[in-house]
Amino acid sequence: MSFDGANVVVTGGTNGIGRGLVDAFLEAGARVTVTGTNGSLSDYPDPPEGVDYHRLELTEPGSIDAFAATLTDVDVLVNNAGASLPGGRDEWEPDVFAEAVTINLTAGFRLSVACRDRLAASTFDGGGNIVNLASMASYFGVPMVPGYGAAKAGVVQMTKTLAVQWAPLGIRVNAVAPGLIESNMTAPMKIFTKLADPTIERTPMKRWGTPADVAGPVLFLASAAAAFVTGQTLAVDGGYTAA
Repeated sequence: MSFDGANVVVTGGTNGIGRGLVDAFLEAGARVTVTGTNGSLSDYPDPPEGVDYHRLELTEPGSIDAFAATLTDVDVLVNNAGASLPGGRDEWEPDVFAEAVTINLTAGFRLSVACRDRLAASTFDGGGNIVNLASMASYFGVPMVPGYGAAKAGVVQMTKTLAVQWAPLGIRVNAVAPGLIESNMTAPMKIFTKLADPTIERTPMKRWGTPADVAGPVLFLASAAAAFVTGQTLAVDGGYTAA
């Protein structure tokens, strides 16, 4: 899966799954643009090298529009950035629920629409395309994070709708739904094992996933190898949904 010369945008690409995706696209030859919430790339420990960095606040429509305006050519957009329990607050509070939906669903839709014409103009082999990050919370009730779960369920439906609407433009839209992946967001679950143990017990592969486990499927969906694949959400969960 070569991405030589491809222009790839990965939101939230400074750590966790996003960082794994950035490293994989760079290794495959892509030119990568990364977003994060800090002022500069040097504000992060062990930042990725050889990328173009932009600050992006997902809760601010103006920030999304301003970032999109800086982009010229876009071949692949990966809507990876997201968060649960924003600010450490309770998603059962309606305002926090709404913020979680904005971060994990609405922002990705806004950026996708802003990049539509650039993706349609892509000459990348396999066509311009979007890969969204869904979740196991797209399919199962997770009472701790109702806003995050609702948003991730919306990501699956948004993926289908954008795929159908934009197929005539030559744009493919797919998603991956990771299971338990080692990242900053899931770090507390590694400490309080009772939160993760039931999921690992149900998972046939009996382990946590890694960002590299997610990178391969994302690169496949973004590549010419998946040129006839659109509107799909691929579970990357060690068999959790099959058990």
